[in-house]
Amino acid sequence: MNRNVTKWILSAFLTLIWSFSFAQTTVSGKVIDAETGEPLIGTQILVKGTVLGTISDVNGDFALSVQSDPPITLVITYVGYERQEIEVTASGQSLDIQLAESTLLGQEVVVSASRVEENILQSPVSIEKMDILAVQNTSAPSYYEGIANLKGVDVASSSINFQIINSRGFGSTGNTRFVQLIDGMDTQAPALNFPIGNLNGPSVLDVESVELIPGASSALYGPNAFNGILLINSKNPFEYQGLSAFVKTGVNHVGDNADQDPALMNTFSARYAKAINNKFAFKFNITYSTADDWHGTSDFDRNAANNPFASIGGTNPGSDRLHFHGDEAAINLAIFPFSSTFGALARSRNFGPGLSANNYAEAGDLPNHVVSVTPWEEKYLADYGAENLKFNTGLFYRLNDDLELSYLYNGGFGTSIYTGAQRYSLTNFSIQQHRLQLRADNFFVRTYATIENSGDSYITEFLALKMNDNRSGGGVSTYLATYGVNYLEYLNNEGYQPGEVQTLPADQQLLVQQAAHQYARGLNDNQFFPLDPIEQAEDFQRVKNEELDGTIPFGPKFSDATKMYQTDVQYDFKNQIDFMEFQMGGSYRIFDLRSDGTIFPDQDGGIQINEYGAYMQAGKRVSDNLKLSGSVRFDKNENFDGQVNPRISAVYTVADNHNFRASVQTGFRNPTTQGQYIDLNTISTRLLGGLQENYDRYDLARTSSTGEVLAFTGGSVNAFRNSIFSGNGFDNAIQELETFTTGDIKPVVPEEVRSVEVGYKSLISNKLLVDAVYYHNTYTSFITQIRIVVAGEHTSESLPSAQATGAQEGDANYLTILNGSALTLNSDGSFTGNTAQIYSNLDDEVTSQGAAIGLTYNLPRGYTIGGNYNWNRLEGGFTENNLTEFNTPEHKYNIKFGNRKVTDKFGFNVTYRWQEAFRWESSFAIGDIPSYSTLDAQVSYKLDEFKSVLKLGGSNIMGDPYNQSLGGPNIGTMYYLSLTFDELMN
Repeated sequence: MNRNVTKWILSAFLTLIWSFSFAQTTVSGKVIDAETGEPLIGTQILVKGTVLGTISDVNGDFALSVQSDPPITLVITYVGYERQEIEVTASGQSLDIQLAESTLLGQEVVVSASRVEENILQSPVSIEKMDILAVQNTSAPSYYEGIANLKGVDVASSSINFQIINSRGFGSTGNTRFVQLIDGMDTQAPALNFPIGNLNGPSVLDVESVELIPGASSALYGPNAFNGILLINSKNPFEYQGLSAFVKTGVNHVGDNADQDPALMNTFSARYAKAINNKFAFKFNITYSTADDWHGTSDFDRNAANNPFASIGGTNPGSDRLHFHGDEAAINLAIFPFSSTFGALARSRNFGPGLSANNYAEAGDLPNHVVSVTPWEEKYLADYGAENLKFNTGLFYRLNDDLELSYLYNGGFGTSIYTGAQRYSLTNFSIQQHRLQLRADNFFVRTYATIENSGDSYITEFLALKMNDNRSGGGVSTYLATYGVNYLEYLNNEGYQPGEVQTLPADQQLLVQQAAHQYARGLNDNQFFPLDPIEQAEDFQRVKNEELDGTIPFGPKFSDATKMYQTDVQYDFKNQIDFMEFQMGGSYRIFDLRSDGTIFPDQDGGIQINEYGAYMQAGKRVSDNLKLSGSVRFDKNENFDGQVNPRISAVYTVADNHNFRASVQTGFRNPTTQGQYIDLNTISTRLLGGLQENYDRYDLARTSSTGEVLAFTGGSVNAFRNSIFSGNGFDNAIQELETFTTGDIKPVVPEEVRSVEVGYKSLISNKLLVDAVYYHNTYTSFITQIRIVVAGEHTSESLPSAQATGAQEGDANYLTILNGSALTLNSDGSFTGNTAQIYSNLDDEVTSQGAAIGLTYNLPRGYTIGGNYNWNRLEGGFTENNLTEFNTPEHKYNIKFGNRKVTDKFGFNVTYRWQEAFRWESSFAIGDIPSYSTLDAQVSYKLDEFKSVLKLGGSNIMGDPYNQSLGGPNIGTMYYLSLTFDELMN
């Protein structure tokens, strides 16, 4: 080892030993309630400018030692009381501290807006905060669900234990535009790139605060802090000690409008924390919850526009309903006359001498109707046994007054439901995080790892497909072809000759066709192995279990053991620079994709993605009334060019409490790991990452052996199919096709946003807190997906079946794009299927704007009334060929009323929420989300003798189930009773 390095390590070690040996200032005291004189147990006494601190004991007494000379400043805080700072001028000083209850609004200190402490009233950007009291007294069933009551927040629930937070538009059930940090750790699932709600986060017993910044935050927080950032901070065991426990039992699916029978819900949490000699501290948390999940029961038909019997109120034979699975497998009956396989089947079905089903098919009696396989209800396929087990552990060691070393572990395990491009049953999944951190008053260095494991998770639609393959004796194509033959058999049974039905009057023809569909479906479902989940329950469960055994492409399960590693560092120069605020920081991240080829093309080993970034920020109060700040950050992903994101902000204060703010900033988001590398068969299409290598691997701009273009845009192929099935000839239909060539290839690049925000925040007459904001966002290189359909080329074998097209060898075989299926690269290098959906960017700018206002008023005797109104609107930038995915109501509001201390024992809180109907667009479904309103309420009663609080509450107590996303579950009514114990409760 280098001699100088050895000397440095030895010197540092001796200095550390020396610093442990000499405590130069001691201080003790007692903390009491200023009004009652009662001791305040668990009061935090912190030494300003260090990491040191302690808490008061059961008598309100405290004592601590500091390894520096006086004077020192103590910061005294207790939840619900006014903060005090006391200067200690001599060692051995004894203090009598009286804390008064806090009655003023807007006194919170926040960190996330500027990465330094500041009063929330003077934050340079819009920010919301829940402190411990707000966490404990929320009217929602849990503090995480209570985040929905904050100004500017939208929520999409996929499951009773899986909520996705968003702000300022472009919401989704997997929000890759929003970042969530728990104790500084990004909680995104590495393979999905969006936060996983609170599935591995702290329980209500361990949450110290929640801060939310709506809008772009990339200038400080890097990639994907695009629509906002949520920071959840857990309790430090030095400052929050003792044993606490929480138990909640309740019932959901309550009321006349419930879609299921009432079911029990249970949650148990426990926390224990202890500090030893004010040098070492630890904490341990465990939470376990179970519930019958909210069910998906929607029969919304994604193919309703093609219902041939809509005019007479008939059932759609080609329906593709949201929460019925198996009907994703479908075909247009008009395709069959072009199929030699179907022709052979139809010729084998004889109706009499010289008459077969094929005669009817050739006469055009198979109509331009889509038919789908009979589905099963989702509840028979998905795992609705919602379950969540969480462990959160921390070890903390104070190396000296200025340095604290800590290790944190967060682990979440369980079962949930997620809605993405399909419905995913997340069964026995896990996500774990390990963090090591060294922090001081002016810097931190942290490194952590996120490890996910998909367990037994599976794609529900894929399970239905495999079960239908099983019952059809070889594949759903057999079911569908047989359906076509049975349809024609009905026409023969009713005495119609080939082609005769087409001569009937239109209304009579519809009735005959409707009856033929009913006949064909009934015959099919009885002809193939019946699997009714009730009448053939044993067979159904046996086949389900058989088909669950296997990973993509051989079964419905996906394998995912992806990991993410990250290191962050920040240094505040407040001890070196006194004329302004100045901070610098950086980060380094590694994604290690491990899906065994089920999600990513990583069959031969993992795929690694490296990202790094650095930032600096400066702020200065240029006058008593004006503070300016600016920051800039550079980030680089190995697959894309570097990104520079600045932010400039100003806060102008008038008459102490009136604060006007303005900011201009940019943000960006890298394409997700899936946006870069996904390679997933979703039955009807293959989802592909937008890197150049994916275009090349699947030869998406393919030409034939004679140079003819074989690739076409998805929208034009739909128009081509409609033309063919409407009876137009190939020559006319081909005119609808738009080619996709090498010149159209645009590998995906990062998306950017430019955000302008102005706001006002004030505390008026010490009673009314006002917070108003307006924003305007302009997006460039908006990340979207495009669909490409690739035709085969004619060979000598295919030409006889294509005589009607006048094709020659080497020409595009348009017959191969009449029906869509996932493009697949076979092991021998050949392709089957024809459709791919790949990530790309829009050429045009996209703009949105919005505003919000929040009001909170302190009434006499501790009552508080408040509310907020939010307006968000997409202005433009999309064409009819693109999904907007704005997925946000234009208008919504919340109203809340409560008092946590009506008496010394009794408190309550009530929240009413309303939002208007809005359009939902995603790769899963396109349709309208109806308007809804909810009422949540809770009452609490303090049991002093047991150091406990009893709470009775209800959510959505008006009883009308509602949906937050298209494809999400019906969220119904629940009631619950909880008991919280804290041995240090005053």
